[in-house]
Amino acid sequence: MPTSTIVVFTIRDSTKALLLQLLYCSWWIVLMMALRGLWITLSLTTLSYLTHLTHLSAASPHTCAGVRKEYTLRHMGEGREVPDTPQTGLDLQVCVTQNLTCCTRKMEERYQFTVRRDIQNLLQTSSSALKLLITQSVAGLQEAMEALVRQAQDQTVALLLSTYRDLSEDAAPTVDELFTDVGLFVLGAELSLEEAVQRFFLALFPPVFERLVEPGLERLDGGYGECVRSAGHGLAPYGNAPARLTKQLSGAALPHRVLLQALHLGVEVINTTDHLQLSRECRRALLRMSYCPHCQALTSTRPCVGYCLNVLRGCLASLAEVDPHWREFVGSLEALLVRMDSGMDLERTLAAVPTIVRDAIAHAHKSAPYLSSQVRGVCGHPSRLQSGGVQRGVRDSLPLRVPAKLSEETLSIRRKEFLTSLRVYRAFYGGLANQLCVSELAAQDGVVCWNGADIVKSYTQQVVGSGIKAQADNPEVRVKEADPVVNKVIDKLKHINQLLQGRSIPKLGTLDQIETGSGDAEGLYSGDCDDEDGCWGSGSGPGGKSPAVRTTNLIPEKNTNHRNHQPRHNDFGQTGSSSSSGSSSSSSFRTTKSVLLILIPVFTLSLLLL
Repeated sequence: MPTSTIVVFTIRDSTKALLLQLLYCSWWIVLMMALRGLWITLSLTTLSYLTHLTHLSAASPHTCAGVRKEYTLRHMGEGREVPDTPQTGLDLQVCVTQNLTCCTRKMEERYQFTVRRDIQNLLQTSSSALKLLITQSVAGLQEAMEALVRQAQDQTVALLLSTYRDLSEDAAPTVDELFTDVGLFVLGAELSLEEAVQRFFLALFPPVFERLVEPGLERLDGGYGECVRSAGHGLAPYGNAPARLTKQLSGAALPHRVLLQALHLGVEVINTTDHLQLSRECRRALLRMSYCPHCQALTSTRPCVGYCLNVLRGCLASLAEVDPHWREFVGSLEALLVRMDSGMDLERTLAAVPTIVRDAIAHAHKSAPYLSSQVRGVCGHPSRLQSGGVQRGVRDSLPLRVPAKLSEETLSIRRKEFLTSLRVYRAFYGGLANQLCVSELAAQDGVVCWNGADIVKSYTQQVVGSGIKAQADNPEVRVKEADPVVNKVIDKLKHINQLLQGRSIPKLGTLDQIETGSGDAEGLYSGDCDDEDGCWGSGSGPGGKSPAVRTTNLIPEKNTNHRNHQPRHNDFGQTGSSSSSGSSSSSSFRTTKSVLLILIPVFTLSLLLL
């Protein structure tokens, strides 16, 4: 064999041996990498499993003891109603889950009653300061007004006593009746001030005629006195004093009357909204938000802010419709109180009544000859005393005593204090859902929270606005229409706003139509209610106590980011979390892909060499 041939075969054998060694090394490398990828995959899976077990251990997945503790502490029912260990919840209607659950159908009904009780307590607590402000202001204003009326009454009697001593005794009951009518009118009685003033001056004319026009007469008998009274009706013995008194009393008393009526209506609005009847959709949404986490042993988990806002803005959509009318109500009260302080005040008007009455009597006294002839022409000649006519009880007019300022200042100060406090609540109904979520119900920013189905870092659904129309896009609650009871309250607010602004003059009986009655809105419930959702007709539910509720103040809405959302593991480990399984699958896929990328060129090279 030629030397060249031997050399070629030798080189070929050497190359083949080298390639076989390279192939062996490649297979070894591939095997090592595959084992390494498998080890990494197993390590990640083991770590994920251990983490999952640790979390489930912390959440007590194998026991419902924590759920039972919360269930009994909140007086929802008896502890034996809670299962010892998680079980399938095939009969659940709201807190439906594919995992094991600590809830039963009976517990779900109890939760539904409790969440309605919770939200009503929250509504009442949030409005308690406003309600207390209005009720105390009504009582204080009424007390100050009554004191002013009594003070003006006493001053009128004192003035008559100092000027016309004999007349004062006969006129005192008539004066008392006038100021009683004024006080009743301010407090809301349906009577006419014009008629009250006319009755006062007509009843005053017989003693004025007897003591001042015909001072020497014996006391008039009943028949002649009634004739004098009737004759005085067409004689206008007091000049323009009756018309002036009517105008001043009506101008000052009517605004205070409307003010008190408006404040009573404000209490009615609060009572109605405090006892808002929740729709079936709303009750289910509240249950899902507040107590469905308990079924997964997440008793301390709070809802996400955006999720809470969607649920409460849906449930309180009717109350949000009150907002523009309530704002107008507060603004109208503010304008009325300013007008009172600038000249429409009851204080100065009542203080001027004694002077007007004195001027009226003085006018009759100056017109004595004319009045005497007119009355004699109608009623005949009265008998005289034998001692002759001697004027009795007449003195020169004394200066009017300066009235005490205590009641006047008290009424003015109370009005100003009330106005200052009321301004804080102008946007009360517009920000109610935000107030309850941010201050009471929702989780803090940056804390994992409940989104209605799982624990997440943030809520990703669209957060809708307030009001009925905005709920068309609400992903959590379906809102059909406004509450009819709330609509009725809105109509009353519209009417009282017109009165407060002076755009409508109240007629007799109209103010009664907007009064509160008992002020209790318990009988004004609206909305649908059925046994399926645990809406018990008796109104009493399990347990006798309500959970503690924190007192809150109005808090402006925060700008929160609800876009980033990371789900976590299910609680009882029946099905893996979508994010965990997705991460494990992705890691395995990347390892397999790397192995294939190495194996394909190695197999190709082997085939070429062979």
